[in-house]
Amino acid sequence: MQGLLLPEGFVLPPLPYLVGVLVVTLVIVGVLYRQAPRITEQIVVALAPWMAVGAGLYALEQARAIPEVVAPFASSPTVYLTTFVVVGTIVAVLGDRQSDRFAPQSTPGVVLATGMVAFVFVFATAAIAALRSPPVRVFWPGAAVVGATAVTGGVGLLLRRSVPSVAEETGSAGLLVVFGHALDGLSTAVGLAFLGFGEQTPLSRLVIDVGGVWLFVVVKVVLAVLVVGLLADYVREEPSEGNLLLAAVAAVGLGPGVHNAILFSIVG
Repeated sequence: MQGLLLPEGFVLPPLPYLVGVLVVTLVIVGVLYRQAPRITEQIVVALAPWMAVGAGLYALEQARAIPEVVAPFASSPTVYLTTFVVVGTIVAVLGDRQSDRFAPQSTPGVVLATGMVAFVFVFATAAIAALRSPPVRVFWPGAAVVGATAVTGGVGLLLRRSVPSVAEETGSAGLLVVFGHALDGLSTAVGLAFLGFGEQTPLSRLVIDVGGVWLFVVVKVVLAVLVVGLLADYVREEPSEGNLLLAAVAAVGLGPGVHNAILFSIVG
């Protein structure tokens, strides 16, 4: 029984993989805890490509588009730990280096650049997999991305006009939260409405069954905006902890959204 929150496909890898990933994860957590690097708005934004990388790897694993020997590292939930190990190692090596700016040698700059390179690799792998198994269906996933971008822009303008303090305190990190959850909602909606996919997460499925797919999109966006508003004061008072929470909330939306978009393109 999956329960109310766990999605279908949530499985543990073989024991050697699981132990190895857990041990390395704990080591990286210990190092980062000791270093206590600042988590800034720029760091949150820089993590976005890595969130997409983890989601893309999981989609490729589901589509059997990566070698079997490394597939357990890309399964859910192990892929989240795998991605954390890579990013955590980068941050641990760099330390707290110009965390409030994007520069070639700053922590946000390096995290963003390496994440973009990794995502290009994942995207290229997905494109090759899609071309090998036609038809390639990118219209609806692409529409979800465009729609999420438009929604985020509209929300950003609304926040700046109605509650400028929230927009100022959360900045681009807050907009990433909105974009991630808008993409998750819209990609789920187009998958259900036009591509014949089903919702894997029981709680989301419950909302959809009660109010339909488009109400689900509205609920996702509204909740994202509310969370950003609630965290604004926390970000001002405790910047590192507040931004870390924004990053976590963004990942919960952006990860599934990117996963949907890539998976639907490959096997849609």
